Amino acid sequence: MDGAQRAGLQLQQLLPTSSASSASETSFSYKENLIGALLAIFGHLVVSIALNLQKYCHIRLAGTKDPRAYFKTKTWWLGLFLMLLGELGVFASYAFAPLSLIVPLSAVSMIASAIIGVIFIKEKWRPKDFLRRYVLSFVGCGLAIVGTYLLVTFAPNSHEKMTAENITRHLVSWPFLLYTLVAIVLFCLLLYFYKEKSANSVLVILLLVALLGSMTVVTVKAVAGMLVLSIQGNLQLDYPIFYVMFVCMVATAIYQAAFLSQASQIYDSSLIASVGYILSTTVAITAGAVFYLDFIGEDVLHICMFALGCLIAFLGVFLITRNRKKAIPFEPYISMDAMPGMQNVHDKGMTVQPDLKASFSYGALENNDSISEIYAPATLPVMQEEHGSGSGPGVPYRVLEHTKKE
Repeated sequence: MDGAQRAGLQLQQLLPTSSASSASETSFSYKENLIGALLAIFGHLVVSIALNLQKYCHIRLAGTKDPRAYFKTKTWWLGLFLMLLGELGVFASYAFAPLSLIVPLSAVSMIASAIIGVIFIKEKWRPKDFLRRYVLSFVGCGLAIVGTYLLVTFAPNSHEKMTAENITRHLVSWPFLLYTLVAIVLFCLLLYFYKEKSANSVLVILLLVALLGSMTVVTVKAVAGMLVLSIQGNLQLDYPIFYVMFVCMVATAIYQAAFLSQASQIYDSSLIASVGYILSTTVAITAGAVFYLDFIGEDVLHICMFALGCLIAFLGVFLITRNRKKAIPFEPYISMDAMPGMQNVHDKGMTVQPDLKASFSYGALENNDSISEIYAPATLPVMQEEHGSGSGPGVPYRVLEHTKKE
């Protein structure tokens, strides 16, 4: 009896200890998720402020003779410092929270830009455009905030030490090797159609960016996690896998920026922002789920709520970006009515150079069939006559005026 009682007492002591340890691990993982989410939100918010500061500086110096005058202003350098600080915060967030949580939080920068653009830069708007542009933008901000809340609340709770052994084990796992093979084949096909077949669709270019970006965020999380462990005392910098991940991170980031630059030369920035956010977030979450096994052990309800948060954030970003002002294209002609002291040619207010609408035009007149004949231009043909040597001096040419019917 004494032995059975002792065994029962030991079992009773072990059960509360295991449950307490699991509860402490759960609370610690939620704390890490919160730290990573706050760092990401802070980083994206600071980056948005930095970009708007630099935009404000460029607007104020527009028209100056020196194209690099903004280098001499403190505002531009403050924006650069804040941008570096924000990117550092986003980089550090990958070391604490799962990749699937950090990537969608880039919607915070679009929310902040939409608000700062109206308040800080004081973008002009007319009352009749308020409902069409800003109400939808504010609705988009609200949806993006709701989606962000769902993302943080129902984010995957998987945490793993980013040691060199764990990263190497994930790198050679069959799921990630299969994903890498599919991504490489798809990337090569898209690159072939883009380069050889001139397939300049926005989906083709931004899918190339998304595939590169998925590898960028996977390597960023590995590098950031190994750096944090090294700072904590568990040195990881003497493993070759760290430098492999670092080189892949830099290379994919450079090529990603190159494709984004090419896309910005063809398409509007708002279209690139919305479509790029949706594609990059979807592909990056897929890569994180395959490489770091983010959703292993999560119940179906959490996964569905997380997917719902992503969809709501996608819709919010779409509404924010679709109502931004598009850049006015360069008009390759002179508008005569814009010149001081120049009167309109026709009494109905038509100008010599019409507005550029859909197609390229150079000085083409509008249809003048409905205009009275007195405004029609006269035809002045030049006729040359032969003169004999004996004739007296005369006018060598005779100009005949014809009416419009002739």
